[in-house]
Amino acid sequence: IQTAWLWRRHQPRSALTLWFENRVKHNGGRLKKATIVALARKLLVALWKYVSAGVVIEGAVMKTA
Repeated sequence: IQTAWLWRRHQPRSALTLWFENRVKHNGGRLKKATIVALARKLLVALWKYVSAGVVIEGAVMKTA
């Protein structure tokens, strides 16, 4: 859950963050806790796809090492 909050803060233009913001706005600001859990699950799947297949998360900004 903490990773999802950090993702939202540091990746404000990613598709996952925009999905979260639209979902919360659609609910009138309610169910934010439940929606962050859904974001955490989506983030876990997206990170798994990145690690296993190299699929970059849409809209994510990556820094070079």
